[in-house]
Amino acid sequence: MPYFLDGNNLIGRARRTSRPTEEDRAALVAEIVERLRRSKASAVLFFDGAGVRNSTLGSLSIRGCAESSADEAMLREVKRARAPQEIVVVTADRELSQRARDLGAKTTLPEDFWRRVGTRGAAVGSEAPVDVEDWIRYFGDDTNRE
Repeated sequence: MPYFLDGNNLIGRARRTSRPTEEDRAALVAEIVERLRRSKASAVLFFDGAGVRNSTLGSLSIRGCAESSADEAMLREVKRARAPQEIVVVTADRELSQRARDLGAKTTLPEDFWRRVGTRGAAVGSEAPVDVEDWIRYFGDDTNRE
């Protein structure tokens, strides 16, 4: 069952900000990657705005939404899905939740997602240890890019 994650919404809930920084995004990605690895779940993380490069890290796909909002991109993907009932949209945005359910997807709050998916590693927004050399090797390999 894939999760569609409202990235800015997740950061906003954790950090109480509507304008996430690159550091906020990196901390969120690190937390999700760790949890997905432990749980064997898969997810697509959608971010609003330009400057986010589409990429894949294990079972996490990251999508930057420069031309439209992350909400609209998620809804487009739900609409295109062969089995929308297998998708879980993770957001605290009531309007997005309702629209996703209208298209056949399930929804859950970020807090429920965090409880269900893996064990907590580094907290979102904390200084997560990063192996820079590992990231350079990973992103230097063209097969890890979309």
